[in-house]
Amino acid sequence: MTPPPPEPAPSTPAPSLTEVETHGVDRIPDAERTATPLDLFRLAFGGANTFSTCVLGSFPILFGLSFWQGLAATLLGVVVGALILCPMAVFGPVTGTNNAVSSSAHLGVHGRVVGSFLSLLTAIAFFSISVWSSGDALVGGAHRLFGLSRSDLTYAVAYALFAGLVLAVCVYGFRFMLFVNKVAVTSATLLFLLGAIAFAGDFDPSYAGVFTDSADAATDALFWPSFFGAALIVLSNPVSFGAFLGDWSRYIPATTPRRRVIGAAFLSQIATLLPFLFGLTTASIIATKVPEYVDPAAPDFVGGLLAISPTWFFLPVCLLALIGGMSTGTTSLYGTGLDFSSVFPRLSRVQATVLVGVLSIVFIFVGRFGLDLVQSISTFATMIITCTTPWMVVMMLGFCTRRGWYDPEALQVFNRRQRGGRYWFAHGWNWRGMTAWWVAAVLGVLFTNIPGQFVGPLGDLANGIDIGLPLSLAVAAVLYLTLLRIFPEPRAVYGPRGPRLARTVEVPVPPITGPGAPTEERATEPLRH
Repeated sequence: MTPPPPEPAPSTPAPSLTEVETHGVDRIPDAERTATPLDLFRLAFGGANTFSTCVLGSFPILFGLSFWQGLAATLLGVVVGALILCPMAVFGPVTGTNNAVSSSAHLGVHGRVVGSFLSLLTAIAFFSISVWSSGDALVGGAHRLFGLSRSDLTYAVAYALFAGLVLAVCVYGFRFMLFVNKVAVTSATLLFLLGAIAFAGDFDPSYAGVFTDSADAATDALFWPSFFGAALIVLSNPVSFGAFLGDWSRYIPATTPRRRVIGAAFLSQIATLLPFLFGLTTASIIATKVPEYVDPAAPDFVGGLLAISPTWFFLPVCLLALIGGMSTGTTSLYGTGLDFSSVFPRLSRVQATVLVGVLSIVFIFVGRFGLDLVQSISTFATMIITCTTPWMVVMMLGFCTRRGWYDPEALQVFNRRQRGGRYWFAHGWNWRGMTAWWVAAVLGVLFTNIPGQFVGPLGDLANGIDIGLPLSLAVAAVLYLTLLRIFPEPRAVYGPRGPRLARTVEVPVPPITGPGAPTEERATEPLRH
């Protein structure tokens, strides 16, 4: 007689919005996983359906492209970035923790700090972009509506207040952030559609840019570097979510079909064409009507947008800056605070979030008042994706070779200050994954070429075209799979079904030792997907 199926675990009521989240990077209990792929879509889309994405969308015009050339670069960047990003969504439901912790399986117990470091850089960059762009729009709108002075002091106060508001949302945690993004997705979309009405009469798709038939040879030589440079700036937006998707998808039940989770992540980035095209379109209008705002020496997209906006659209611009900036800022800052609470065990999630927030605010003020803002954004964003993408490649190929099988106790060894386990490898480092990552990242940086901003030592070898990213992608994939074949990993890390595309070697697994180490009787069953 077939026994009846086990009763499903009772679900825990969702905490209130104003209840501070207590979970760090520990595995989310099955009973508390009440999120859906739609929630993942809202968070990822809400985090990018913002004013700061409009700023990134203006870069093709700032790089001298025509509207149609800029549209092609934008489509290329969004689609390729979404394809690179979407597989990273599967780790959260499978492991129940964030992507940096999950990377322990492929880079080692100590090697997982690479993911934490990359998420910190990404959070600082995109939190800064959201505060800069939203603060500038709020001050500019207030100046046009109420005559508020646009002094350094005014901007500094706006940045500080806005950053503090974002930080407060992150302190409360996942549920409050999800609520903010639910509001942001709908309201920001409506405001962008309202903007299409506001600028429809001024838009001319025939904007030609600087690469015209009358351009000189020196200008023509910069076309492809500018095109791919603009595409990489756009691509940096979806790729920037790679380290953070697990922060949100870990609340999705492990039984959720993988294709739905991947699909939600992919579609969330395709939907960002709305703010990207808003930025591209309005930048082309700015370049036509008030070209001084797209001067390569001192570009000012926000100022130009306010200059071409009809008076009735000033208030919607301010609302868009406020709502969208909140969404981008929270999705960037939340995950890094979460992860650094495990890297520095003396800090709680709340304390780590505040620390990262304060560091980001310092960067915001230095970048805004001490450096070239546009150059800071584009160079930093390009460097981040060049270093993050090979890490993502190692993660995704690792998931494939392991057949989605992970040991939850071994993943938490670093966070609990323990030693040993399946992912201990060589003193906590898996040199195969680490080598594939750093070699690919270094080569990517060496071949980076951002016209007029940053050119790596080997950046001119491809006629000025930035091949850093595709090169780092290819090198990471080939080198990692080659190392797995030549220097096989322990059989124990692959689970009952064995490896795919890799060989194994039989070596003993060092026992987990240290505070709260599990006994054999109460060890948690490894995760399968």
